[in-house]
Amino acid sequence: MARVTVEDCVIKVPNRFELVMVSSQRARDIGSGAPLTVEKDNDKNPVIALREIADETVSIEELQKSLVMGLQKYVEVEEPEDEEIEIMAAEKELSELDKQFASMLEEQVLESLAMEGAEEAAEAVTQEAEVTEEEIDELPEVDDDFDPDFDEEE
Repeated sequence: MARVTVEDCVIKVPNRFELVMVSSQRARDIGSGAPLTVEKDNDKNPVIALREIADETVSIEELQKSLVMGLQKYVEVEEPEDEEIEIMAAEKELSELDKQFASMLEEQVLESLAMEGAEEAAEAVTQEAEVTEEEIDELPEVDDDFDPDFDEEE
């Protein structure tokens, strides 16, 4: 096996400082269990990382991103887009309207039940109060000279 030199890797990563940073990141990744893309051949992790960079079996852009992420102390949190904010506001408004509608609907149902109950009671009273002509004919004759204050015992 031919030894890899820094000159082999400088062709792939022109800046030597960046090459050292990227290869050390890859060596750390290998040390933490990342799969190898070349044979180990009794080499240490930094040499394997340089061989992978020289053979272009790893993505340099991905290594740069993971290096930057590893060195960041402040991780930028993604803020929701304007559209997402508008959608969330609309959903909140719809849920509030839904609650209002539900309470209004409940009140209307209770009122209609009360009205139906009153209507049913009134209908029952009118049905009891209504007397057909046949029923009137069946009633006994009343004497016109009848005195309700008359007491038979006197």
